[in-house]
Amino acid sequence: MASIGRLSTKDAVLLLCDMQEKFRPNIFQFPNIVSNAARLLKASRVLGIPAILTEQYPKGLGPTVLELEAGDLTAYAKTSFTMMIDEVEKQMQALGNPKQAILCGIEAHACIACTTYDLLEKGIEVHIVADAVSSRSQTDRLFALSRLKQSGAFLTTTEAVLLQLVQDAKHPNFKEIQRLLAHPSPDTGLLSFFSAL
Repeated sequence: MASIGRLSTKDAVLLLCDMQEKFRPNIFQFPNIVSNAARLLKASRVLGIPAILTEQYPKGLGPTVLELEAGDLTAYAKTSFTMMIDEVEKQMQALGNPKQAILCGIEAHACIACTTYDLLEKGIEVHIVADAVSSRSQTDRLFALSRLKQSGAFLTTTEAVLLQLVQDAKHPNFKEIQRLLAHPSPDTGLLSFFSAL
């Protein structure tokens, strides 16, 4: 039976892809993408979901942006367009091979796409957080999301992920998650994409 894509804190890992300084001026909606990814990272800490962070060629593209607040995470440097490098594979194994990946970062048509294909081929369910993913061009971003949906990834939003993970207002961490939902996610230009689905 095909999975319906219900997220679980027990089976998930948060993947944070390449949100680095040199991308700041060029990525569509960069501040809002990082802001949403930062909320996901805060929620993952509250809910005990492990997070893995990569940086694309940091020597040239700089470090992860400070506002992601990921200073406590090891940044795995890479040159490939997938996050699934040896060090990340080993980290996934050390975590017990999570069955679900919550994926955010940049760029949608490059590293997000290649990571998604690799995860899907390994049988890992992929949840792409559409309002926490972008590219330099909105065209590349939207076509990448459409293509990745065709490949079997689930498209979702920051707020939807947070609510799915707690499931119930009686959840012991609901108040902390609710604080992360105090302000709705900013519009990151996805409405035109949604109307074309």
